[in-house]
Amino acid sequence: MREVTLRIRHHGEPESDISADYPTITIRSVSSMTGSAAERKRIIELTGPESAIAGFLDEFAAAPAVLKVNPLTPLDVPRVLVAVTIDSYQWDSISQRLTDLGVHYRTGATITAGWEQWTLFLDESDDLNEIVASLERAGNETDLVRNVEVDQVGEQEQLEFSRVLSELTRRQREVLGTAIELGYYRPKKETSIEDIADTVGIASTTAWEHLARAEGKVMEEVGNRLSSTGARASERQQSSE
Repeated sequence: MREVTLRIRHHGEPESDISADYPTITIRSVSSMTGSAAERKRIIELTGPESAIAGFLDEFAAAPAVLKVNPLTPLDVPRVLVAVTIDSYQWDSISQRLTDLGVHYRTGATITAGWEQWTLFLDESDDLNEIVASLERAGNETDLVRNVEVDQVGEQEQLEFSRVLSELTRRQREVLGTAIELGYYRPKKETSIEDIADTVGIASTTAWEHLARAEGKVMEEVGNRLSSTGARASERQQSSE
């Protein structure tokens, strides 16, 4: 089995098109699509500056394919949840295209600056070139980010690690990778956030925001992993002995 990550510029779809004008926010689907016939509902999660989220939602609600937008949380919280109702007859769905092609994919695709990121799991019989060609025939652009073999022995660990990476936006991965490469996390570090910003070519405040969000997502997953394996409970027990 291969794990393939694609970035897709999904032209003509409101989330992708409108998010291109709001590059500081990230959108992620956090629920399955419910409903029947034309009217479908789901919940999306948005992260980013409050003003950018508000602007995006205003434009998104005005899109012809969007029937209703109902924020479930305030817009100033770290992760904003919004219930969305769409007209499926006017909505071009990448997930439906992948399903029609018989492709397994990870739910919870993210969208940043107009680009959707999808992780696919392909068997030997799946033709990546044909999958890409099918998406591009529909007027979309595609960018291959990752194409690796999934080792059967470490498959679960590989899937969990790739899920962490998929949670990060392209810029967050770039800033975090640069920080690691420059030695930002070494015990006697000499690298500053300004050094990271200069290397990436962005403002230091922007670099700090991207790094903080990336660190938060990575550490949250590490915490979940420790909880699931019972590592923290074991360590607490040992320390009390």
